[in-house]
Amino acid sequence: MVHPPIEPTSRHHSSTRAIVSVCVAVAVLLCVVPARARDGQLLLTVVDRETGKTIPCRMHLQGPNGRPRKIPRFPFWFDHFVFPGELTLRLPVGNYAFDLERGPEYVVRAGRFTINDSADDSKQVDLHRFVDMAAEGWWSGDLDARRSPDDIELLMMAEDLHVVPLVTWANERNPWIGKRTPEKPLVCFDTNRYYQLFGGSQTLAGGGVLIFQLTSPLVRQEKDPEYPSIAHYLEQARQQPDVWIDVSRPYWWDLPMLVANGLVDSIQVLHGQICRDRVLADESQANTRDPKLYPGPWGNALWSQDIYFRLLDCGLRIPPSAGSGSGVSPNPLGYNRVYVHVDGPFTYEKWWQGLRDGQVVVTNGPLFKPAVQGQPPGYIFHAGEGHWLEFEIGLGLWSRQPVGDKESIQYLEIIQDGRVAHSVRFEEFAKTGKLPTVHFDHSGWFLVRAVTDVQNTYRFAMTGPYFVEIGPEPRISKRAAQFFLDWVYQRARQLKLDDPQQHREVLEYHRKARDFWQNRVSQANAD
Repeated sequence: MVHPPIEPTSRHHSSTRAIVSVCVAVAVLLCVVPARARDGQLLLTVVDRETGKTIPCRMHLQGPNGRPRKIPRFPFWFDHFVFPGELTLRLPVGNYAFDLERGPEYVVRAGRFTINDSADDSKQVDLHRFVDMAAEGWWSGDLDARRSPDDIELLMMAEDLHVVPLVTWANERNPWIGKRTPEKPLVCFDTNRYYQLFGGSQTLAGGGVLIFQLTSPLVRQEKDPEYPSIAHYLEQARQQPDVWIDVSRPYWWDLPMLVANGLVDSIQVLHGQICRDRVLADESQANTRDPKLYPGPWGNALWSQDIYFRLLDCGLRIPPSAGSGSGVSPNPLGYNRVYVHVDGPFTYEKWWQGLRDGQVVVTNGPLFKPAVQGQPPGYIFHAGEGHWLEFEIGLGLWSRQPVGDKESIQYLEIIQDGRVAHSVRFEEFAKTGKLPTVHFDHSGWFLVRAVTDVQNTYRFAMTGPYFVEIGPEPRISKRAAQFFLDWVYQRARQLKLDDPQQHREVLEYHRKARDFWQNRVSQANAD
């Protein structure tokens, strides 16, 4: 089913209303013109249209010179700041443009206003919420948040996020060393929002991972980027209960080694390189994409997804995740987010269990509520050998851009065993609310992806995979397994350690990975 917002949601449509309302107020009320121009002020209040309550939100404010404006006392990052829903803008005379946002479940309000000489005005702006994903059983999180703990509560409320394992340390920078750590690193506020203080980043020569659910931060003593292996530190982390390891880029050189050694819980297919208005090109420490096969701003994102799809083709069931990288990446907190389905009352523990079960949707724009035979993503459908299965995909779909807008959803794709099995124009889906059925006479997997037509970045949503087992074995693609086996050999040849014992210790992890992927190649039951 499709639930378009009640009124036009295009940034350009919203902008017209905001420009008129704000500029009229300024023109009528601010008419004193002294000999020398003085700063003016505008009291801005943002409310939820349905409830009338003041709500925290994010503002992108550009001054007369076109540059982002900082407002004292409010958390600023890159080109935006957040505030509790009410603030006084004290600004020099001139024309200003703004965007107001509160995560992907609210319509963007954009507009302009003028500060005249000695202006003193007030304005209330409402934000329209067109879907409440939490009320639908889907709860949001950001698995790469690198913002200040002092600001995180306001940031989460301004972006309407419910789970943030805050990254507060890294192997090259650990502010907890020598300090007393909190006895309770998990913090609950505003009834159902959670952040945890001991999330960390380990980045060595072969790439990086994020580590969550620690009871205390890890301390890395060695400075060599290859020794000890990143796998050594992750094995140490695993000694703490409930630790979660998230690979922050699918193309890191050490990905197949970590997967083979059982040290990966999730993989960010939507990561900090994919930004609100650009895709960052840096792919250092990585198995880089072929720009001819994966060109332009979309190339990085599609390469990331294809690597993940190849892991699924090897019979592995690792859930996809998402992280904004805010604090390092230009992104706002929660711009890239993962929604996790939770049955019944929401708890922090159930959220992580839902993520482990693959009951997820990742997005930086469109919003999904998928169900196949009443089941969320991650479900495994079974049938006996020689049988076949057919699936009809139920899909609640919301977008804050109306059909036809240049930033709206352009098409929906059903990905089956790594290939686009069906592609449906969004206009066609909007008419019927139905997708083509998916047929299986062998084991495999499928998911749904929605893609917009934004050209300067890759804006999309993707469900976690559903799995199909016909007979006793999952599908294992020989081609996909060989892809990772070749990758392991490439990475092992990069090792540069002068000490023979250190070289043997690190190489052992890669030998285990070689054996793992060779075994997958020999077990393959598909091309």
